[in-house]
Parts: sequence; C-alpha cells; structure tokens
Amino acid sequence: MTTLLETLMSELGGEAVANKHQYPRTVISLIVPKDKFVVAAKALKKADAFLTAEWATDETMLGGGFGIYACYRCDAQYLVVKTKVSEDDPTFPSLIKKYVPAYRFERQMSSLMGVIPVGHTDMRPWIKFENWPPDAWPLRKSFAASTLMPSVQGDYQWIRAYGEGVYEIPVGPVHAGIIEPGHFRFQAVGENIINLEARLGYVHKGIEKRFEVLSFQDGVRLAARVSGDTTVAHSIAYSIALETMTGCRVPQRGHWLRALFLERERIANHLGDIGAICNDAAFAFMLYQLSRLKETLLRTNRKLFGHRFIMDRVVPGGCTVDIDTEGKAEILVELDVLAKQFQRLVRIYEENPSLEDRVRDTGVFTPEIAKELCTVGVVARASGLKVDCRVHQPFPPYDSIEVKVPVLISGDVHARVWVRVKEIRESIRIIKHILENLPDGAIRTDISMPISESEGFAAVEGWRGEIIYWLQAGADAQINRCMVRDPSSVNWLGLEQAIKGNIVPDFPLCNKSFNQSYSGHDL
Repeated sequence: MTTLLETLMSELGGEAVANKHQYPRTVISLIVPKDKFVVAAKALKKADAFLTAEWATDETMLGGGFGIYACYRCDAQYLVVKTKVSEDDPTFPSLIKKYVPAYRFERQMSSLMGVIPVGHTDMRPWIKFENWPPDAWPLRKSFAASTLMPSVQGDYQWIRAYGEGVYEIPVGPVHAGIIEPGHFRFQAVGENIINLEARLGYVHKGIEKRFEVLSFQDGVRLAARVSGDTTVAHSIAYSIALETMTGCRVPQRGHWLRALFLERERIANHLGDIGAICNDAAFAFMLYQLSRLKETLLRTNRKLFGHRFIMDRVVPGGCTVDIDTEGKAEILVELDVLAKQFQRLVRIYEENPSLEDRVRDTGVFTPEIAKELCTVGVVARASGLKVDCRVHQPFPPYDSIEVKVPVLISGDVHARVWVRVKEIRESIRIIKHILENLPDGAIRTDISMPISESEGFAAVEGWRGEIIYWLQAGADAQINRCMVRDPSSVNWLGLEQAIKGNIVPDFPLCNKSFNQSYSGHDL
C-alpha cells in the first residue's frame, strides 16, 4: 500500500520539507510552499485520505508569521501539511474545492485568526458573530483576552430557498430542554424539509485562547471541560499530545486505567442517547429505564473514582486515582447486571412496531455523503465507514485487544441506535478484559516540559468519535497554540444533509441520533 507520505513526495518531491518539530514521529508533518497547499490536498484526496482538521497558528512570538495546517487521515495514517503566510499577506489557497469540511474550518480560521482563504465561496463569520468588529481576531497574539469589544451593526445572511409554498421555520437558539443553544433554520413545503442550515457559536467561550495563558500541566483541566460529557476522552487526548512532545512514558497501569475510564464514559453516554432517541419517538419507557442504568454507572464512578463523570482523573503522565480488588469486583458485578437488563431493553426496542416505524429509513445519511464530509464516530460507522481511533491510534491496552468495530450501511436513525447498542456490548467486554488483566505498578509518572516550538499530536476515540488535539510550545515553555477538534466539528455538517427529505416532526429524532456537542464545537 502506498503511504500518504509517498503519495505526497511523488507529487511534490523536494518542495515538501519535513517538519522536525512534530511529535510523535509516527505522525508525519511536512512544510510546503503556499502555492502547493492545494496541490497536496488534491493528491491526498486521490489517495482516499480524509481531511480531519484544518487550523491556523499565530507564530509571531516564534519569529514567524502565521502557520496554516491541514491534517489528513487514511486508515491508521495521519499526515499534517503546513504552509507559512506572512503578517502582511495572511492569505492561503482554500481547500473547499477538494474537501467539504474545509468549508467551516476555513470560515472559523478567518473569523478568529484573520487569515484569508482565497477561493472560499462563503466568508460569513463562523463562531465569531456578525456584531463583533470585523478586524477583531481573538486568536492573534496581539489580541488581549480581556478586551471588551464594542458591538457593531451586523446582519447574518441565512441561506434561503424560494418558490411557491416554501416557508421558513426558525428553531432556537434557545431550546425547550436543557441542551445548549444552537439555531436551526428550515425551509419546508408543508412538513417536508427541503433545506436546513445550522448556526452555532452561541457557547463560544474562548477555550483555545484560554489555553495560551495556562501552563502545560494546568491545560488538562481546561481540556476536561471542553465538552463536559466527554471529559475523559478530551483529557486523554490533551495528555497524550503533551506526552509525545516530552517523551514521557506513562506506566502501563496508568494507560489501562485511562481505557477503563474511557469505556465507562462511552457506555454511560450511549445509554443516555438511546433512551433520548426513543423518548423523541414518544416511547418514554426506554428513556426511564436506560436513564436508570446510566445513573447506576455514574454513582459507581462517584464511589470508586470520586466523580460521576471521572473528571480530572486523567492528567499528563497518567492518572490520579487507582482501583483496588474490591472496586474491580464491584464493577464486574455491575456489568453482569447491566448486560442482562440492557439485553431485555434491546429486545423491547426491537419488538416495538411503532418505534420501528419512526426510526427505520428516517434521517438517512448515505455512505457516499458520509465519506465526502469526512464524518467520524457513531455517525460514520452507521453509514458504512470503519473508522475508530482505538484501532487507528491505539494506546495500551487497545494495542493488544482486538476492538470489534460495528459498521452498518443503512445510515438511518435505527443504524445510529444499533451502532450504540453494539458498542455498549463491546465496551462491557473490553472493561472485563481490563479488570481481569490490569497490570501492577505505578499509575503516574513525572513529566517534563516540552522544548520551544515542539508540536504534539493525539487522536483519541471519544464516545462521539475521533477527538484531535494539537499542541505547540512557545518560546517561554508556555502553550503557544492548542487546537481542539471535537467530532462535532465535522459531524454537524452531516445533520444538515441527513434531514433533507424528512418531515419536520422527525428533526428531533435525527438531531438526537447524531447528538453532537455544541460546547465542543463552539471553542
């Protein structure tokens, strides 16, 4: 098989130079001339690589201008392409003609960093709202986080459909439940949806800017709060990115405990999602029963690990909490009870014709579109894509466990439910293996600080899907840039496509079956 590196070198030859600051060395990073940035993307698209992230850095404190980065993945291979632009001319060629996810990546880069994607067809602000001053770029080093920005007059131009019988339905940004705010605009004829556009950014908190005033050790606490329901996965991703920069070797027991926490987080959230999807189809019984099972797991987390969501238990160098023999036994008993009760509920789900009528062939997200949008996680696996970082980028014990990745091709609400069902069963199996084979030894080791300009990369499979962290060290041993790419950054695009052709009452079902994070997106 031709590697991504070979593909790019055959296309660019000596014009692509190795970026020696990138860690781990298994993730190749190349620096290319600005006019070759799209050429690289074109070659990698032909090689069936996905665009997993695109971001910008302000490197003026490191003696440069701006860095423009694009990360690609093909199976287990990750490759980062960088080009440099100056402060005087912060333009770079847009990738949107090659990769659809670049559509919003680049709008966000332009809004927050002030770099300009030449050739982009939609330069409406993203994350940054239209009433912010147009020349305020929060991720630039020249912008102080304490700056009080004046409000200016602005009008967001929504995409609209026209024609006889077409009308518009605004939903949000404030919702009836406790979910975070997001604005959805539907164009419909009768109850048939012909277009949906999402507007996010209402919970933008300046997360990536905040990282830059924290120490590398303290940064993990912020990572744990990027998306509260994914606190373990984000903490692991941040920690691994930092550990790769410093050569830190986490004790085996620390790795295995991280995996234990990660799988418990996966089970709890999948239980909640399946119940919520059923509730949106008016089958509240499943919500109550699955919420009860989820609550049991969360209480056990609190008892054994000191926090219901296991927050702040993963840190650079390992973990802060261990498990004893009694704790192992308690979880094993809990899992046996969970497996039996969950199986009974799955049978009820399968044998309810009214529920089946609502979830089958609803919100179909085809494999072709899923691939084109570079989707990840549950959404991708329900639409025919076998993508899972526990296989692609395994850390112990995943490197010694054959993770069974469930893949379906129907791409409807039912498929997204059924992937979750299978993943719960698989997570139960993995946790049992961890507890029965947990190695002895320390759970944490000391970690040094990274050298200036070093860059660390990590990809971790959270319960929603692939989470990517990229860290860059500044000249003063502080964080110069922390790029966070939650699964929601690419999967929100998929919801807009999956809803077309459905009826308005099915939007809650489709939305919940995707269940993307507002907070994880609105960094």
